[in-house]
Amino acid sequence: MSKIIAILNQKGGAGKTTIATNLARALQLEGGRVLLVDSDPQGSARDWNAAGNGEMLSVVGLDRPTLAKDIRAITDNHDWIVIDGAPQIAEMAVAAIKCADVVLIPVQPSPYDVWACADLVEVLKARQEVTDGKPKAAFIISRVIKNTQLGREIGDALEGYGLPVFSHFTTQRVVYAKSAAVGSTVLDSEPGNEAAAEIRAIVQELKEFAP
Repeated sequence: MSKIIAILNQKGGAGKTTIATNLARALQLEGGRVLLVDSDPQGSARDWNAAGNGEMLSVVGLDRPTLAKDIRAITDNHDWIVIDGAPQIAEMAVAAIKCADVVLIPVQPSPYDVWACADLVEVLKARQEVTDGKPKAAFIISRVIKNTQLGREIGDALEGYGLPVFSHFTTQRVVYAKSAAVGSTVLDSEPGNEAAAEIRAIVQELKEFAP
């Protein structure tokens, strides 16, 4: 049975697709059978896959409200399913929450991004109340500008929502955008780079969070 990880945030520009593609690739490089599901009608993950001629990961588009049912039909073929979620609190986001084992919420270190999480957290907690705490959910801070006060304070601000915050995060680095533009990941373009180390650290924390 697959472990299903949904990367969700209703605010654009949070680094959702970057985290989804890099995490999926890292899990694959560790030997997992991984499927990346693009549930965003805008198709960012599918565009990323096309830019790399489909050579990096198995990617499918499931941007219908029947997402949970569709995924149940394919879980036996994969160890991990990573969902690049749709923006907005709409049917697709709710469907992803319903089928996920873990929801990760990428948030940039900005007060606007912190405030924008409120609706998603409310939907998540409502789901957890009727499903014995499932899915597990946590924040991942993304695109941190290192050595800034805001980057240090964002974790404290997020804790007010009552969800854990991953101790590992991504920082603002050109290599994320450069690798994405050619349908690749930081683990492939510069495997010895600090960005690749960031992704590997997040993956290990994810495995500990959702064993």
